Amino acid sequence: MRHGKPAFTGSSKVTSHQMAEWITRYDRSDTGSDMPPHASKTLASSALHVISSPLPRALSSLNALGREPDLIDDAFREAELPIFKMPVFRFSPILWATFFRIMWLCGFSRNVEPLGIAKQRAVQAVDILVTSVKASNGPVLLMGHGVMNRLIAKELISQGWKERRRQGNGYWNAAIYSLS
Repeated sequence: MRHGKPAFTGSSKVTSHQMAEWITRYDRSDTGSDMPPHASKTLASSALHVISSPLPRALSSLNALGREPDLIDDAFREAELPIFKMPVFRFSPILWATFFRIMWLCGFSRNVEPLGIAKQRAVQAVDILVTSVKASNGPVLLMGHGVMNRLIAKELISQGWKERRRQGNGYWNAAIYSLS
């Protein structure tokens, strides 16, 4: 499941240089008063084991669902965004984040974890998830992030898991995977 909407919104337009601070504040943000839809609450209540990213937006999302993590692991944190300095331009943080993510996907990682390492982390995350599924003998809820959740999903599928249901990629949305 992807976390709820972060409370931090920041300025409407920033320079690329200001994005470093914007990203730091976004990463420190919890979900504030954002509440999960009924479908997310129902799905979360069925989990026998709960795993989370350590970032505040993931942990506060679990709190809003009335769940506590059984395991918090850095393997599930979001893939970082590289910052490319172009101080003349002022754009919305969403536009900058999209541009930076595209650059990252194209192999330009600057001073952050490259895509290849994030994929290796996804393998590690899947190992943790599979071990948790076997240990709990039932559903496991992962509270994570958009890009990392997609990398984890690709790895699950490559290991023979089937996507049974996907709500979408937005806040509070989830996908369900199983081996059979």
